[in-house]
Amino acid sequence: MSSPLRIAMWSGPRNISTAMMRAWENRGDCAVSDEPLYAAFLSDTQLDHPGRDEVIAAGESDYKKVVSDLLGNAPGTREIWYQKHMTHHLLPHYERNWIPKLTNILLIRDPSEVVASYVKSRATVTPEDIGIPQQRKLHDEIIEATGTAAPIIDAGDFLRSPEKYLRALCKYLGIEFTNRMLHWPAGRRESDGVWAPYWYAAVEASTGFETWHTRDTALGGDAAHVVESCRADYDFLYQRRWII
Repeated sequence: MSSPLRIAMWSGPRNISTAMMRAWENRGDCAVSDEPLYAAFLSDTQLDHPGRDEVIAAGESDYKKVVSDLLGNAPGTREIWYQKHMTHHLLPHYERNWIPKLTNILLIRDPSEVVASYVKSRATVTPEDIGIPQQRKLHDEIIEATGTAAPIIDAGDFLRSPEKYLRALCKYLGIEFTNRMLHWPAGRRESDGVWAPYWYAAVEASTGFETWHTRDTALGGDAAHVVESCRADYDFLYQRRWII
């Protein structure tokens, strides 16, 4: 294992990304970073996200400085560093040459479930907001840069058998699995972004991964259009996912 092992988990919003971050932080030997590019993304786009000004004020707005930090020592000099990334934070003018230096994993979720959850916290949504087109692009860029595809994990598959997938991930990464990854204390974390009050209510109440269940994803209007716009990219990634 290189030191530190930098795990970059790339997802869109309203995935199981924050619960996954909880699992890795609860190992005890792993530092975590919560959406380190968010402040730069909002500073550059000025999009109307909940708590936008707080996020910009609390974070680093120069993406190049963020990237430099992400390639440096892990917080607390830990040997494992879990970086929770959103693919929609990768704006077109951001350089990509640093990404192959990380150990990249793609975390995907059915766009109908993503959008149905997203519109509960933000009134408007576009395909770019939920990150699936950017995940498809990142998948291709990683292959072009490294010759190898990043593992793809579907949230629905994962929630049906989280221990099996976490064990497989740890084996892939060359580290020991621990049962501490399956359960954690409820509540907020110092590692959570300042946007937590707007998005993290469910994970703050959680003590482990939720049991998978069907969801009401009936949508109309622009939301339904976004789902259909992202369907082909999601299906492409889904067909290439890990099946364990």
